[in-house]
Amino acid sequence: MAKGNLAIGAVIGAIAGFVSGVLLAPKSGKETRQEIKDGANKAKDVTVEKAEELKGKATKIANDVSDKAKDVAGDVEAKARELKGRAERAVESAQKGFNDKPKTANTTKNSKK
Repeated sequence: MAKGNLAIGAVIGAIAGFVSGVLLAPKSGKETRQEIKDGANKAKDVTVEKAEELKGKATKIANDVSDKAKDVAGDVEAKARELKGRAERAVESAQKGFNDKPKTANTTKNSKK
């Protein structure tokens, strides 16, 4: 971001220097107007070029972030499936263990009476 601000500042400084140089130069009004027009066109071209460059960089960054997000989402989904499977197996095991337990607790209570 600092490079972008630096580039914008450089463009603005160049434009200001050009305009002040043209306005202070001892030329006719017609020549001065033409130089200002040429300078404005040149500044516009530089600005458009920089904007396209920044747009390309922003698009690349956005695509990279999107790809990373998809990768992370896939990893999270795989982990969630794995944990779900483990939880289901743990529940099945617990149910099996609960159902297989002998019912000796009631027998010991009845025998103590």
